[in-house]
Amino acid sequence: MTVASQTVGFLGLGAMGLPMATNLVKAGFDVIAWNRSRPALEAAGAAGCRTAADPAEVAAATSVVITMLPDLPQVEALLQAGDGLLAPPGRAMDTLVVMGTVSPVRVRALAGDLTARGVTVVDAPVSGGVTGAAQGTLSVMVGAEPAPYDRVLPYLEAMGGTVRRMGGVGAGSLTKACNQLVVAGTLVSLAEAVLLAERGGLDTEALLDVLAGGLARSEVLTQKHHHLSHSDFTASGPARYLLKDLGFVQDSADDERVSLPLADTVTGLYRAVEDQGLGEYDNSVVLRLLRGAEPAGAREIPHPYHTKG
Repeated sequence: MTVASQTVGFLGLGAMGLPMATNLVKAGFDVIAWNRSRPALEAAGAAGCRTAADPAEVAAATSVVITMLPDLPQVEALLQAGDGLLAPPGRAMDTLVVMGTVSPVRVRALAGDLTARGVTVVDAPVSGGVTGAAQGTLSVMVGAEPAPYDRVLPYLEAMGGTVRRMGGVGAGSLTKACNQLVVAGTLVSLAEAVLLAERGGLDTEALLDVLAGGLARSEVLTQKHHHLSHSDFTASGPARYLLKDLGFVQDSADDERVSLPLADTVTGLYRAVEDQGLGEYDNSVVLRLLRGAEPAGAREIPHPYHTKG
């Protein structure tokens, strides 16, 4: 079978999903796409995707369906609806690839439920943001047994620069939880460094340039340099989403019975960000929280995050 003849379904054409589906088209795949938003669906059509009227049409047309949705409740809603993925009597779908960031615990439970209905679940969350989605350089972390992994690998390689099977179902999402813990911890460390530099009279842009040239450099620093140095909290990655992901870290820690003191502290900080109504801002907005600029919630932050005026 040639690549051009292979059909894959794609549901969820948001800021990352649309370029991911587009990259599948560019790789020669026949993509049948669906999205609740009509403009996004029309954009997918303009990019070369075939468009479907509902999820059931996608499931009837192809054996492999990819979802790029915010969380498992959205995936589950598309499975169970009257026009959902499990609805068509002649359903072709037998493999569901969940590429959004979801709970490792819950995706394993979903996989168990769907096995009885003839559907294999592969969890394959990504890291790399909108830029990585557009460039096809995402890091894809996969949870699957070897056979389904081999089956979906060509699709994943069309969207990612690094694709790695981490273990059975749920392992991809656990890897993403680890990734998000490092991202959140790094963001808080950078925000604290900027705050300390400000209070000490340093030029914060110069500080971040120096950090980027040494051992402290990271992709987080590269992507958040402007946000932190200019206090520009226009969202590229909303703080609310990172808080959701940190909840999955906590779920996994409870499931594995491991203590993660840094995760506890960072989760508390991002919960305070959300409580102050800042969840729609960029996840670097934790700097604004640490500055104590907001009246509500800041006094509840544990002592190490209080600053002297």
